[in-house]
Amino acid sequence: MEDRITALIKTLLVELGEDPEREGLIKTPRRAADALRFLTKGYRDDIHTVLNGAVFEGEDYDEMVVVKDIEFYSLCEHHLLPFYGQCHIAYIANKKIIGLSKVARLVDMYARRLQVQERLTTQIAHTLQEWLNPQGVGVVMEAAHLCMMMRGVEKQHSKALTSTMLGTFRKDRSTRTEFMELIRRPGSY
Repeated sequence: MEDRITALIKTLLVELGEDPEREGLIKTPRRAADALRFLTKGYRDDIHTVLNGAVFEGEDYDEMVVVKDIEFYSLCEHHLLPFYGQCHIAYIANKKIIGLSKVARLVDMYARRLQVQERLTTQIAHTLQEWLNPQGVGVVMEAAHLCMMMRGVEKQHSKALTSTMLGTFRKDRSTRTEFMELIRRPGSY
């Protein structure tokens, strides 16, 4: 029995002028349905499960924590085409820290939804602000959008940059500058 998404993709193929029964397309509706479920799994993720008890309280740490170059993949909600890039996140701890892998999982949870980059950036920042109550949060995202590259203006080398700065990252220029300098450094160890 085929599910509704598979059936819709089969109908879409017909509407595009294809024969979903030809050899190369017979399994395409199921494959595409599975791919769409994976690419939008963020709707089925829950923040409590994603963070899974990895917020640690009572830590005597009040400096900047930076996780940079977190790759992400998302789908533009306007055209259902991919956009992808890197996310850079910093927070200044306030007696709470988070497991570093959970930062990347948080990015994935929001990225694996139909998105616009601006909303994605703020969702990540506000969630960290809510869960950690840090002195501040900074999130910078840079992405290539296939909706600009494959169609429309067809600009192959354009990138979109978005940022959200909360707390001390918004109020204190030197904190914001330190974050921006840290994410510009080459990724060598």
